[in-house]
Amino acid sequence: MSTPHQVRPTSLLSPQLINGVYIPSALLLVGCAIVKIDLLPFAVAVVLGLGGWKIYAASPPEVAKVTPENVISEKALIPDKFQDFTLKEKNVISHNVAIYRFGLQSPTQILGLPIGQHMSVAATLQVEGAPKQVVRSYTPISSDENPGYFDLLIKSYPQGNISRHMGTLKLGDTMQVRGPKGAMVYSPGLVKRFGMIAGGTGITPMLQIIRAIVRGRPRNGGNDTTEVDLIFANVNFEDILLKEDLDSLAKEDPGFRVYYVLNNPPEKWDGGVGFCTPDMMKARLPAPAPRHETPHVRASAYDQCDEKSRRVLGLRKG
Repeated sequence: MSTPHQVRPTSLLSPQLINGVYIPSALLLVGCAIVKIDLLPFAVAVVLGLGGWKIYAASPPEVAKVTPENVISEKALIPDKFQDFTLKEKNVISHNVAIYRFGLQSPTQILGLPIGQHMSVAATLQVEGAPKQVVRSYTPISSDENPGYFDLLIKSYPQGNISRHMGTLKLGDTMQVRGPKGAMVYSPGLVKRFGMIAGGTGITPMLQIIRAIVRGRPRNGGNDTTEVDLIFANVNFEDILLKEDLDSLAKEDPGFRVYYVLNNPPEKWDGGVGFCTPDMMKARLPAPAPRHETPHVRASAYDQCDEKSRRVLGLRKG
């Protein structure tokens, strides 16, 4: 076996093989022929066996050919190509909500999704009796701070295509993913204050930005001083997704504030009640102004806003 200080032979006529294999073998054969010719066949067998092994052991190791197919990219996502990702874990939150963890190609690979952007998730499904590729956009609740996997929070709807299909997945099944996509890429200093309204699973793109802001605070070694106000509206208390995460972030960071709104609140509820109204937005969100961002609204907040708020925010159903 070679050591780090040994030089491997580059040819069959290299000095290492001549001095270490060929000359000793020749001396052995000549000696046997002189001393006892009957031992010559045995000596030949020994020379061939040991000599062959030494030549093999001293030969340079085979180097695998590097091709695009066997190189794992640092980032998993490809903008113009769907790829299969395998479901590794499924954490059921409720009867129709779960967190799906998909593995990347290696434990050190990152998804490669900029903060503020999302990705396309696709599957070939039976639609009106014919196979059709159905594509929907989702934002992971994980980030590039979590190498080796990405997490999707999905609420399965009976009338949904991708969301319903996702609910049927078993560990080891795959989904097609492509990205990144989206016009916005968040960076510290983009705005002075963020106003956000979300409903249901529309919390996922908000959480992506909120976590990035908190992660980038000066106390954590960053320079992000952006303040965030979030109105999170739902029907019932049990519909509030990731509440523990949001409450923990709000407790940790005084620059992040969350206000919950419910259609059907429990007793002793201290949050908002009913729909999200213009008065509620005026009281809880920053007003549009230079160095401010108008309320960042997802379409999933449509059902949680009253008609006047929908007109103000330009929300449409769907």
